[in-house]
Amino acid sequence: MKYVAYYRVSTQKQGKSGLGLEAQKKMVTDFVAINGGEIVAEYTEIESGKHDSRPELMNAMKHASLVGGRLLVGKLDRLSRDLHFITSLQKSRVDFVVSDLPGCDSFTINIYGSLAQREREMIASRTKAGLAAAKARGVKLGTNNLKPELVKDASAKGVQVRQQNADDFAARVKPTIEALIAQGNSLRGVAAELDKLGVKTARGGVWTPTAVKNVLAR
Repeated sequence: MKYVAYYRVSTQKQGKSGLGLEAQKKMVTDFVAINGGEIVAEYTEIESGKHDSRPELMNAMKHASLVGGRLLVGKLDRLSRDLHFITSLQKSRVDFVVSDLPGCDSFTINIYGSLAQREREMIASRTKAGLAAAKARGVKLGTNNLKPELVKDASAKGVQVRQQNADDFAARVKPTIEALIAQGNSLRGVAAELDKLGVKTARGGVWTPTAVKNVLAR
């Protein structure tokens, strides 16, 4: 059996340090060592589990389909902590296997998917409760209590991060766009094809001719 491995970390820092990534890779390689087969490709995504815009996941799924293999992930929550997203993958007939749940069927996947979503909701609830407690203690939240120069610096860094993320996204999707143009598609045609493939824009939306043009210009 051929496997296409998919890994996800939530932050750029985790992606660069390998924090969390090494554990996922070990789970995947251990699974293959025990069950046989080979890993023919690996895809790594740096994206929050709250967001369903996953260009690298889409690439991994297409790769697995092309080679007649299976998508392999270390843990179910690396796909998503959203039950709807997980079940939509099942309905799309994507053949995937989870290293720590190798014997799961559709029923048990739904159970674990519900637990993953519940964990996400509890994390959000604890964060909100922590902020409320801090506010009750008199801690000023937000940026109004920061020095102007710190606010300005943070804002500039935020712009740099957004620009870098946009450049990284463009680098990933540009080869596909160029291939579609080479096939004779217009910008509008390319946008339609990307939507058909399930590829989202950098902001998770649908493609427009302008969005395609902007990617090519980067």
